[in-house]
Amino acid sequence: QVQLVESGGGLVQAGGSLRLSCAASGRTFSSYAMGWFRQAPGKEHEFVATINLNGGSTYYAGSVKGRFTISRDNAKNTVYLQMNSLKPEDTAVYYCAAAPGWGSAQFSQRRYDYWGQGTQVTVSS
Repeated sequence: QVQLVESGGGLVQAGGSLRLSCAASGRTFSSYAMGWFRQAPGKEHEFVATINLNGGSTYYAGSVKGRFTISRDNAKNTVYLQMNSLKPEDTAVYYCAAAPGWGSAQFSQRRYDYWGQGTQVTVSS
C-alpha cells in the first residue's frame, strides 16, 4: 500500500514557475515508477510525465516537454515536478501516481495503482 500526498500547487502568472512535490508513505517507494497526470475542467485525465524507479529514465507529454522536469529523491520518498514557462492551458488539478515497476505504456493511467488527492495549479494570463 502506498499513500501519496501532493503539495506545491497555487496561482501563478503565465511565464512563471511552480514546483510540485508528492510525498509517498511506505518503505517500497523505490519499487514504483512515478507519474504526474492532470485534469482540467471538462477534460479527461491527461498524462504529463513519468520517471522510472531510479530516476534514470523519464518521459514527457509533448505539450510539456522542454518546460517541465520530473525528478525523484528515493531517500526522501518524494517525486517532484518542476514547471517552468507556465501557460494558461496548464491550468488543471495535478495528480501524482505510483506504478509497480517500469514498462511499456508508462503514459497510461491504467499502469498506475495508487493516486494522490491532487493539487490545483492555476495559471493566469
